[in-house]
Amino acid sequence: MRGVVFDGKQVQVVDDLAVRDPGPGEVLVAISAAGLCHSDLSVVDGTIPFPAPVVLGHEGAGVVEAVGAGVSHVAPGDHVALSTLANCGTCAECDRGRPTMCRQAIGRPGKPFSRAGRPVHQFASNSAFAERTVVKAVQAVRIPKDIPMPCAALMGCGVLTGVGAVLNRARVDRGDTVLVIGTGGIGLNVIQGARIAGALRIVAVDANPAKEPVARQFGATDFLTSTKGVKDILPTGADHAFECVGRTELIRQAVDLLDRHGQAILLGVPPATAEASFLVSSMYLDKSILGCRYGSSRPQRDIALYAELYRQGRLLLDELVTETYPVEDFEKARADAEAGRVARGVLTF
Repeated sequence: MRGVVFDGKQVQVVDDLAVRDPGPGEVLVAISAAGLCHSDLSVVDGTIPFPAPVVLGHEGAGVVEAVGAGVSHVAPGDHVALSTLANCGTCAECDRGRPTMCRQAIGRPGKPFSRAGRPVHQFASNSAFAERTVVKAVQAVRIPKDIPMPCAALMGCGVLTGVGAVLNRARVDRGDTVLVIGTGGIGLNVIQGARIAGALRIVAVDANPAKEPVARQFGATDFLTSTKGVKDILPTGADHAFECVGRTELIRQAVDLLDRHGQAILLGVPPATAEASFLVSSMYLDKSILGCRYGSSRPQRDIALYAELYRQGRLLLDELVTETYPVEDFEKARADAEAGRVARGVLTF
């Protein structure tokens, strides 16, 4: 079968990939669509260290083909969106409703794939850039069949991360002010999450002025090409500042632009050894810097919620899918994503 494999040096679309049958508590899914996220590109450029060879992709949706023993919440023929959380469901963190903190779900790559009899790693417990993948049952979330697959795919990462960061981690409230630095796929979902939460002012910042129309479409009340004008709009600073790029200088700016009791939420992914600085004296007005993994999401709950918000017209997904590409055109999709020409490119099988 076809898949996108990174061998540690280059990315190739191969046609000799194999995947094993699902075991107990697992699901085999035929992928219909998969979003190309910058996290996939970060594996290729080394920003996210990951063992190779690996099948890329972690933002997918498809149709269940088979289930292993003990799986009852999905069945063959069901449409599902896939999360990256292969959490155990039984540890203290899972029991507290924090599956993103489950230690079974972090840093334990499996190898359900093979090429020429040699094992191939799975990225983010998902590997959606393949015609078929095997995931833990908890990762497969059943969705209504009237949701287009390219839209459903984006719920598995971009929406869970961006909207989840607003609703679950920052807990933006009605009347709050929000600063969003970076309006790519994650940033746009932060913007619409803030709109859904009832934020009064949503200031989007992106160096590319061409992104203003789509940022406003998703809910931005103001748009700037740098953070220099933020204080003109929010004189006392923002209640919430989301850094969605992954650059340390922008993290510093997010912290510096907070109001009293404000919080900076870090969503962008800089290199693993990157260090950021802030003025300690600035933090004594009850300011906070919050890390956020995967939108602090509970996928079985959150994806169902986002699916219904989409059906009601309150969550924008069609507008996120800027371009679809056959999987054979991965290099074009990659180039468009790296150049910032698309909010989210989606590979189709």
